[in-house]
Amino acid sequence: MKTGNIGEFGLIDRLAGTLGAAGDRVLRGIGDDAAVLEGRADRLLLATCDIQIQGVHFVSGAIEPVQIGSRVAAVNLSDIAAMGGSPLWALVSLTVPPSTEVEYLEEIYRGMAGELSRSGARIVGGNTSSTSGPLTIDMTLVGEVERENLLTRDGARVGDALCVTGDLGSSAAGLFLNQNKSAACDAAVRESLVHRHLIPSPRIEQGRMLGATGAVTACIDLSDGLFQDAGHIAQRSGVGVCIHAEEIPVSADVRTVATSLRMDWMDLALGGGEDYELLFTADPVECDGILARLKEETGISARKIGEIVDGAPEVIVIRDGKRIDPAVAGFDHFESGGSGC
Repeated sequence: MKTGNIGEFGLIDRLAGTLGAAGDRVLRGIGDDAAVLEGRADRLLLATCDIQIQGVHFVSGAIEPVQIGSRVAAVNLSDIAAMGGSPLWALVSLTVPPSTEVEYLEEIYRGMAGELSRSGARIVGGNTSSTSGPLTIDMTLVGEVERENLLTRDGARVGDALCVTGDLGSSAAGLFLNQNKSAACDAAVRESLVHRHLIPSPRIEQGRMLGATGAVTACIDLSDGLFQDAGHIAQRSGVGVCIHAEEIPVSADVRTVATSLRMDWMDLALGGGEDYELLFTADPVECDGILARLKEETGISARKIGEIVDGAPEVIVIRDGKRIDPAVAGFDHFESGGSGC
């Protein structure tokens, strides 16, 4: 069935039917002019939004609709994670070509709802509109954080340790493999890396833990690449960020793919983007304990990859004892075009 056959309100009813119960703190959800939500006075509200556009962020046929939905939710959840928060409620706006299959959109909503529910969040409203194209999915996500646990980009101090969760470059390698089906690669490695690209894992639990330590001074999620996102911390904090290339965590799979494709693994790790790991700065005295707690309490490793230095607000990359200029600096929508997963 096409969306043009059932109309706007029929589509809203169908999509709302995929979501289930809204939760105890939702006094009014889908069906009124605005959602009515129960707040808490002892916490700060967080709000973020991210848009996914067909042909820019995803290509039909290269990704399943449920994966599109999961991805839409994950990139928003990652922003809440970087602030040390807990996600609560999402609003979703769609611009939909009338020829779009209703079932296709229902699968997208199932993907969004499933990813959000893993972190305790729910879709509580939104909007739909017809368009000649392309399909666009715009999510606004609201979360909350205890005042004392808020993480921002502007608190890094000279002498702080620079650390990152997980490993980097997997999403960029997965994107390349997804776009180049004929590229030589072990089947299991291809499947693993493509999955890492298509379905990011937002670090909600890790962000919450980092905020609660009281020793993390700045944090950002890695959406546009390590080099570029580290630059945001440098600029907002007014400090230099020094990265030691040999300390960047990169999986054996990424190194293998980079070698077979005659690429430099560091380009994937520094500039690839969309890893959605957390880059953070921490009190150097507390750093080792924080890294140990992350692994023990959340199952995700983190690693020190550099330090905050005095000087101009810039990113310095050291490789083999020498400062280098990365070949790939990071992603910019208005310079790079779409990611096209």
